[in-house]
Order: sequence, then structure tokens, then C-alpha cells
Amino acid sequence: MNIRIEKYLSEQGIMSRREAKRFLASGDILVNGSIAQPGDKIDPTHDTMTYSNAVNEGLEEKITVLVYKPRGYISSKDTDGHKTIFDVFPQFAHLNTVGRLDKESEGLILLSNDGMVTKAVTGKEHLLEKEYVVEVRERITPSMMKKMSEGIKLEDGWTLPAQASRVSTHTFRIVIKEGRKHQVRRMANACNLTVVSLKRVRIHNLIAPKMLPGNFKYVSKEQLHELKEAGNSRAQ
Repeated sequence: MNIRIEKYLSEQGIMSRREAKRFLASGDILVNGSIAQPGDKIDPTHDTMTYSNAVNEGLEEKITVLVYKPRGYISSKDTDGHKTIFDVFPQFAHLNTVGRLDKESEGLILLSNDGMVTKAVTGKEHLLEKEYVVEVRERITPSMMKKMSEGIKLEDGWTLPAQASRVSTHTFRIVIKEGRKHQVRRMANACNLTVVSLKRVRIHNLIAPKMLPGNFKYVSKEQLHELKEAGNSRAQ
């Protein structure tokens, strides 16, 4: 089955379509030893693709870091006078936040300059799970968890089905695939629950149970490949 080179490289999580078009236009991608052009197709089962040093160097410069954002910091470069995540991690100021985690929440967030990572995590397909542990002031009932799991009507529409479960009298765990602004807080509010603390503890295959606010670790190539593959896959 033949497929456009740009699409193949994007779906494999190797580079974005925009990057592929740029490298193709500059003659930096070869198929079976010959320079490929934008729009060319390949058969991945038979054709061999190689890259120039410029491509390899460009790919090696990609960095993705998993950090634990403390409470009280915004996950944006637009400060508006507030402290940002880059005040905590100034060594990664050249990277971008992947998605968001609101100021009063804490937990895991990715910093990256890899567009394929951003697309995988924040894409409109809602394929990757994000897991949160939420402490609330009121008592949690089974009906509240059922309501969250089945979907809640918010001011911007119904939420997708989630996985919500009670951990203790005042704590629940929820797994969602969407990334609406303040979504978990708004879902809790729709169940008449007042959030005391909210922590993101997982992004798809990335967990770090021993990480504390201010900690970070580089994401392995194997984890990134799996994340990109899962996040950029589509139902046929």
C-alpha cells in the first residue's frame, strides 16, 4: 500500500508533516537512494528511506521532559505578573508546555519542542488518557462517580465518558481524554463538590509516583515512540 511520505513520517511519530515537507523540499530525504520530492509516495513494506545529516541532527535536537508542576504556578509563558512553570524549570525555557495544568493544580506536565508530542497529547482525536487524583470538601457518593463516568453537561457541551472512582470519603480518581479548560474542576462543581486539591498523576504511559513538586526527568525514546504512536493513530 502506497502512502505519502509526509503522512507516513507523521503517523510513525518520526516528524510532523510540516517538518517532512521542509526536509523533502531541501532534498534531505531519500527513498531507495534517490532524493524524494514533496508529495511522493512510498510502500513502507518494500521501500527504504534514509535521511541526510541535517535531518538526523534536527531529530536529535528534539527534547521532551516530564516535570512536576508545583501548585501556584501557571503553565504558560504569558506571565501577566504571575510565576510560571519556567520559573521552576528555567533550564527548559526554550521548550513549550504540552497542554495545560491550571495554576491551582499540581502534577505532571510535559515540556517539549517536538511537535509530534504536542499533537499526540493535545490532538482533537482525544486518544490519550490523563489521570487525576482529586480531594474535595464534601462527601463523595457513588452517584457522583457514576455521573462523571457517563458524562456531564457543561456550559460548552457534554463531556466524553470518563473513568471515575472513589478512593476515600473525600478523594476520587478520574481518567479523562479531553483537555477542556478547568474540565475536572467543572465536572466536580457540577456534582456540587468543592475541590481542595487536584493532582495530575499520569499522562498516557507516563507516570512518576515518586516525583515531587520541582522534580523532572527526561522521557525515554521508547516511551515517546509509544506515546506518539498511540496519540496519532486513527480509527480506519
